[in-house]
Order: sequence, then structure tokens, then C-alpha cells
Amino acid sequence: MAEECRVLSIQSHVVRGYVGNRAATFPLQVLGFEIDAVNSVQFSNHTGYAHWKGQVLNSDELHELYEGLKLNSVNKYDYVLTGYTRDKSFLGMVVDIVQELKQQNSSLVYVCDPVMGDKRNGEGSMYVPDDLLPVYREKVVPVADIITPNQFEAELLSGRKIHSQEEALAVMDMLHAMGPDTVVITSSDLPSPRGSDYLIVLGSQRTRRPDGSTGTERIRMDIQKVDAVFVGTGDLFAAMLLAWTHKHPNNLKMACEKTVSAVHHVLQRTMQCATAQAEEGLRPNPAQLELRMVQSKKDIEDPEIVIQATVL
Repeated sequence: MAEECRVLSIQSHVVRGYVGNRAATFPLQVLGFEIDAVNSVQFSNHTGYAHWKGQVLNSDELHELYEGLKLNSVNKYDYVLTGYTRDKSFLGMVVDIVQELKQQNSSLVYVCDPVMGDKRNGEGSMYVPDDLLPVYREKVVPVADIITPNQFEAELLSGRKIHSQEEALAVMDMLHAMGPDTVVITSSDLPSPRGSDYLIVLGSQRTRRPDGSTGTERIRMDIQKVDAVFVGTGDLFAAMLLAWTHKHPNNLKMACEKTVSAVHHVLQRTMQCATAQAEEGLRPNPAQLELRMVQSKKDIEDPEIVIQATVL
């Protein structure tokens, strides 16, 4: 990458493992980006373990950190990336910072992973306080350029359930109308023609032509499920999508193929290592299933495309 491209990443931090900022920083650095990381929470480990300890930051603490950057005139960014947040006031402060950064750099791109909840066994549940949803819906999404919700989060943001690909495309159009030009539903339980062992990823990107008209590119990817619970994959996905949309700005198909293939390679390596470490006959535990990020450096830098996208 010829020019220095700087990212302000505001998301969770864990001492052990790869979620939030730890899942985003290394892959983006490998791909040539400069990362300034601010923690929304700092925990000993992710919450998939039996125990965790740590702190949730509030808006005053975020404001103080940002003021320090501003006083030194080092608050100049090309991208903002946000993920898991637990505090409503903190999320509101994120919006204020994004708006200020966009005022000083009109080409800044805000990539938002609206982490709120997920579906388990067909039932959706939130794992952040309910009062974050209206902030995402009314303040965050309107200033975002790229959003990466899962199906449940896309339903929460749009207020519409998704039962088919057509309904998913309609929801993505609703999300476009709220602000973002790029919407990727990172996982869904929609039926795949390849069978129940597959997850569906859907992407939609609005582009503006030189004559002022707009076009929309839509893609779909069918991804084979892995029989394990990984934590941090959404954070890795959002970081990779930031990188590959930067390198392929008007080619959503290529950006998503490289993003999904990189995540696939990391998960495959993680599963191999975890299975080798697990006691015979037992499923790998959360510590064994921590993402093998460093070991996957070459796959992150130059992912072999093993999952193709279909243009809809």
C-alpha cells in the first residue's frame, strides 16, 4: 500500500484471545493499515468462557482519550471501525466522533459492525442492553458507510423479519435508505440450495456513476458450516471487509470473496489445532478454539479464494 491509511478502531479488548480490537488489529496491520485502537470494554477473556472479569468504558472515558488525540492533532483518519459496545452513552459519543472526523475528511469511511445479538437454535436474543438498539437505528447506521449485521441484527435494525432471500434483499434496501452504501449480512439461516450444512452471506453495494445515476451490486455466498462455536469471527470479518473494499472499492464480489476466504482459512486452521489439542472424544473448549490469527498470517495477506460469490 503506497499511502499511509489510518484506521480508528473502537471495540472490545480482551487480554487473552482474539475478539474485538485484537481480532482486527493484527490482520489490518498485516495488510498495511495503521491502527489506533480504543477499547469499548476490556475483559480478561471473551464471555464464552465460564468466567470473565473486566471493565466497561463510558462516554467520559472515550471523550478524554479522543481529546488527547485532538490536542496533539493526530486525530486524522481514513477509516473508523466499530464493533461490540455495551454502554449507550459510549455509543452516542462514537457517533459524535465519527461526525467530527467526517467534517475534517469528507472521504472518511465508517465501517460499523452493529453487534447486538444472534440466533441460537432459531431463536434470536440480544447480548447487549436493549437501549442500544434505538441508538444504532437512529444515530449510528445513518452515519455509517459500510455495515455488517448478521440476520438477527438486520431484522432488529429494519424492524422486519427475514424468511427468504427476497425479504433479505428488501431489508438491505431499507438499510441502504437509512444511510450505508454497503450492507453485508454476514450470516443467515436462509435455506441454501447446497443443503442445511451451509450458511448464506448476502451483500449489497450502491455505487454512484459519473452521470449521477446509481447502481446496486448484489452478491450471495454459500459457506459450509463448521461444527464449533468460534468467538471473534464477526470482528475479523468486518476488519477484512474494510481492507478488501479499500483495495477493491467498486467490486463487492471480489472484496467479499477475499474476506470470506480469509475467514474460512483462519477457521479451518483454528479447528485443526483445537481438535489436535482436545482430549480424545471431547469437543474443544473455548481456550482451544481461540482464533489462530498469527499462524494464519499468509492467508490473511493473500487469501486463496476458495468460496466464490454469485452475482444476483
